[in-house]
Amino acid sequence: MSYLKNISHERVVKLADEIDAASGQVVSKTLAQNEAVSVTLFAFSKGEEIGTHASDGDAMVFILEGCAELTIDGVKYLCSPGESIVMPAHKPHAVYAEEDFKMLLTVVFPLGKD
Repeated sequence: MSYLKNISHERVVKLADEIDAASGQVVSKTLAQNEAVSVTLFAFSKGEEIGTHASDGDAMVFILEGCAELTIDGVKYLCSPGESIVMPAHKPHAVYAEEDFKMLLTVVFPLGKD
């Protein structure tokens, strides 16, 4: 049984090559999804965005290519390739494509009560 999907197993891959977006698109590719974790590749074309929202889990963004503007609780951050930022659970956040960019999003959800 495989827990990761939509990606080759036992083969070296460059994550940025696993997803593309055409002009005017935000494309996502789910690699894992269950009650504890979500792992998703995203490709944004310049000017596209995911508007302000919040999540029940901590969301970590890892930039693969390009530059993104992330807003967390009203504070803007610019992230470049190789950089990461955590968007804490329950804090409003948004993602805007300063230019074409690709990211890996990992969200870790709470299980049970703290």
